[in-house]
Amino acid sequence: MDELAIKIEHVSKQYRLGAIGGGTLKGDLQSWWARKRGREDPNSKIGSRTDLKPGDKFLALDDVSFEVKKGEALGIIGHNGAGKSTLLKLLSRVTAPTSGTLSYNGRITSMLEVGTGFHQELTGRENVYMNGAILGMTKAEIDRKMDQIIDFAEMRQFIDTPVKRYSSGMYVKLAFSVAAHLDSEIMVMDEVLAVGDMAFQKKCLSKMRQAATQEGRTVLYVSHNMNTIRQLCSRVIVLDHGRVIFNGEVEKGIAVYMGGDTDMHSDVTILPYMRTIECKSPIKMTRFRTNREDCTFPFGSVLPFELYVKSDDAAAHECYIRAIIHSMNGDAISMCNTERAISIQPNGETAKRFRIDISQLVPGDYYLDISIFEVGALGAQERFDVIQNLYRFRIIETPGFNLDKPWYPAGWGYINNGVISEL
Repeated sequence: MDELAIKIEHVSKQYRLGAIGGGTLKGDLQSWWARKRGREDPNSKIGSRTDLKPGDKFLALDDVSFEVKKGEALGIIGHNGAGKSTLLKLLSRVTAPTSGTLSYNGRITSMLEVGTGFHQELTGRENVYMNGAILGMTKAEIDRKMDQIIDFAEMRQFIDTPVKRYSSGMYVKLAFSVAAHLDSEIMVMDEVLAVGDMAFQKKCLSKMRQAATQEGRTVLYVSHNMNTIRQLCSRVIVLDHGRVIFNGEVEKGIAVYMGGDTDMHSDVTILPYMRTIECKSPIKMTRFRTNREDCTFPFGSVLPFELYVKSDDAAAHECYIRAIIHSMNGDAISMCNTERAISIQPNGETAKRFRIDISQLVPGDYYLDISIFEVGALGAQERFDVIQNLYRFRIIETPGFNLDKPWYPAGWGYINNGVISEL
């Protein structure tokens, strides 16, 4: 354990729905009375699962095991509900695991959400002292760090103001500055940069990188921003439904998270579960097909495809097709629409052929979103159907591309504009 900062062995966290009240006695009574009468819970969230009932159990984390070395910057990524925040709460001792063990080697500073650990009635300065005391620091130690904390947070003018008057941006600046400057060996950060402005985000990333590489502190960082994961982390863990599905190199982990490790398919049948947004429209896409079995295109190609659209409406519709191309880290690269509206036949399936110019995309992996929409009389768009991450494809190099030298998308972009013409 001397070289390890954190060791997690077979950790699981189980919750029982309805075990804790909804926040108010009135709300709890409303929910109880609705259940007694067999009615829908008036306090349930819109879109929440209906197959889980009060008393049901589910695993937020399921047999999670990994180690983190001292001085390592570990990224934790995964979709919403994957168990990331639950894991950080266990590490921060906010809650205890149902089974398994967590071992630490050093003090932990955590920032799980904006203003975590701040008392609303205390000033910013008083909250700094309180956070330091919780970490076991003396007043003299905090005094030595106070000016650094205030200056980094850019809060000197407001440091003696009660934090209940702070904006969300002021909260995150001071909270991060406290976590970054107090003497702890392990920093646990959950989406802490989502609120701050761009300049402060860059400063925070630089500080966390310095903490890991120069100060020897261990950083655990959760984010949906893959660019910040790339800049900060030396390793990533990917969580999915409470389980670790990847533990290793950053780029490979991001590919797993974005779906890049899955097989590419040239003929895709569109099923209901593929829609991230529930579609109640009578017009739905049912199939997407290309003529490239391996989904691979040489640089300078076009992408031909066939799209099948089914209509359950008795009336014909004039619709447009939109395609958005993304890089595998989720960045939107380009967008294009059909030039003219296409006719969707009533009560039947319509097949149409299209092509997209991908001739300027540099070698690499990409994915395609497809949507279908109608334009009203006043120009308003009504979306009928949207399928994200519908089709994955690969651009490969051709002889002479970039003078036969590697292309670095992270620094140069994903579009090749050719040569610079001399005037």
